[in-house]
Amino acid sequence: MKKNNLTYLDSVHRDGRIWGIAICLLILLFPVAVCIIFKAVPNWNAFLSGALAVMPMYWAVGIVEMFTYIPMLGAGGAYLSVVTGNISNLKLPCALDAMERANVKSSSEEGEIISTIAISVSSIVTTVIIIVGVILLAPLTPVLESEILTPAFEQMLPALFGGLAVVFVSKNAKLSIAPIILMLALFIFVPALNKDTVGIMVPVGVVFTLIVARIMYKKGII
Repeated sequence: MKKNNLTYLDSVHRDGRIWGIAICLLILLFPVAVCIIFKAVPNWNAFLSGALAVMPMYWAVGIVEMFTYIPMLGAGGAYLSVVTGNISNLKLPCALDAMERANVKSSSEEGEIISTIAISVSSIVTTVIIIVGVILLAPLTPVLESEILTPAFEQMLPALFGGLAVVFVSKNAKLSIAPIILMLALFIFVPALNKDTVGIMVPVGVVFTLIVARIMYKKGII
């Protein structure tokens, strides 16, 4: 499929790079604008000290995520997810569920398009919900903070991944045993791991599962 002498993937990469660079510039310009408006200069020694403490982790996670998420999301879905954010908690589940329902593979052209559409719709819906939430935040605060609803909100993410797990575990129960045991052991015996570390543990689980799958395939188990 060509448009203006460009294939679909060529146009995706072109537009993805443009929007990615634009978003990076906007993100970096915000602190610059704050410094200019308030005539404040950060303490560069403190800034570098704090940045060096956390940046290596984000570099590692970023590299791992690129190798694990992009094959599942496709080029268009990956560019869009990086720009809109919240990949592991929202964009990835939406893309996987859409491709599952459409019965297409992520490596196919159909999967590429379905994934991009699913992530686009997810981004639009998320934006609309945020706008509505901001407008209704004050009147709904007493309801949302009620003790009755608090347990439900705490289980939203586990319920989302649980629903997806049922579908994918049922496809290959043998392969699912090792990563399930690993994640259970890590979250039970490593107190530092919690719901805030999901973004890090998803890529770790993917890499571990790929290694186990390779070993099991070589041994003829799957």
